[in-house]
Formats: sequence, C-alpha cells, structure tokens
Amino acid sequence: MLDINPRSYARAGGIAYLIIIVAGFLGEMFIRNSIIVPGDAAATAKNLLASPLLWRLGIAGDLLMHVCDMILLMVMYTLLKPVNKNLALLMVLFNVIQTAVLVANKMNLMTPLFLSANADYLNAFTTDQLQALAYVSIRAHGFGFGNGLIFFGFACLMSGYLIFRSGYFPKIIGVMMQIAGVCYLINSFTLIISPEFADKLFPAILLPAFVAEFSLCLWLIIKGVKMEKWTEKAGALYIEV
Repeated sequence: MLDINPRSYARAGGIAYLIIIVAGFLGEMFIRNSIIVPGDAAATAKNLLASPLLWRLGIAGDLLMHVCDMILLMVMYTLLKPVNKNLALLMVLFNVIQTAVLVANKMNLMTPLFLSANADYLNAFTTDQLQALAYVSIRAHGFGFGNGLIFFGFACLMSGYLIFRSGYFPKIIGVMMQIAGVCYLINSFTLIISPEFADKLFPAILLPAFVAEFSLCLWLIIKGVKMEKWTEKAGALYIEV
C-alpha cells in the first residue's frame, strides 16, 4: 500500500474517467440520437441502413468505455480503501454489476444490425415486422441502461461518502457524488415505474450527475490527492493489516 504513488493512480483514473465521459456522450448524443427517430421504427431503420458503420462505432465506443470502467474501479478502490476498506469493496462490487449489465445490454444494440441484414432466414418476417423488432430492441437497450444505472447510483452514494470522509479529496465533491447517486436512482426507478414521467425528468435529472462526475474527473487529473493525508490513512490501514 505505501509504495503506491496515489497521484499517479489518480491521474490514470482521471484519464480513464474522461474517456468514459467523452465516449458515453458521443455514443448517446451524437451517434444514436442522429439515427434513432423516437416513436418511428421505419425512419429509425432507414437511418440505420444508411449508417451501419456509425452505429457499430457507437457500440465499439461504449465497450471501450466499459474497459475504462475497470481501470477507474481499480484506481478508486486503491484511493478510497484507506477510508473504509469494506465499503470501498462494496462500491466496487456495485460498479462491477453495473458494468456487466451494460456490457450485456450492448447485444440489444447489435440486434437491429442482425435484423437489417439481407439474410434468407429473415424472409419469414415482413419489412414492417423487422423494423418493429429492431425498434423494440433499441427501446430495450434504453431500459437496460437504466437498470445498470441503479447499481451505479448506489455506488455513487458509497464513493461520495468515502470521498467526503477521506480528508484528501474535497468534501464538496463527495456531496456532489452522493447527489449524483440520488439522481441516478430517481431516474432509473422512475423509468421502470412511470416511463412517461421519466421522459419529463430527463435529461434535467442527470445534469447534477454530469457536473459531479466531470468535477471528480478533473480533480483526479489536475490535483490528485493530498499526499500527506492519504499517506497517513494508508499507513494506518497497513498497520491494522
């Protein structure tokens, strides 16, 4: 533990976090939003047929984002373990479930590509049926994403608490991360219980989450941690072990 350079870890985690934010933003706002026409399966299928490579790039970017999730998880566990080892481990477990759910959920984005392929086995369906099935799969991805964010919401509550208690991160970032966790939970459970109301909340409900995560990302890259405080707490953990 004591031979770790926490600032180097923090910067590596911050860079991974930045990739996650950029890849997620590009995939959702610039790629999928340019192809998906809400409520119109035929128009969505037409756009997908016109830009299959762009759709695939969006999926690839999402998977890169989830690879970076693993790097960030290792960094955050290393940095926050001195505060409370068990809670830091629980945070990691919730994050791992979130990432696993989101990775598996990418198959819902691959399915429209299969349905738009010129394959003989698809002759059993009409064009309208294929377009409807593709759109249902895209809708399922949106709800699957929300399911994954339930676990991330709880992870944010834990990481926010650990950051607040650390003494080597700003308390305000800890508070912001806990607010982010609450926002993610409200958004995801509302999506399940009342999708119509969730549409009214989105994207405003996730704005505090974006501000919190981007703030933590920048802090990790630019400032890292307060070395003296981290070394003190890490040393105490090492003595206990």
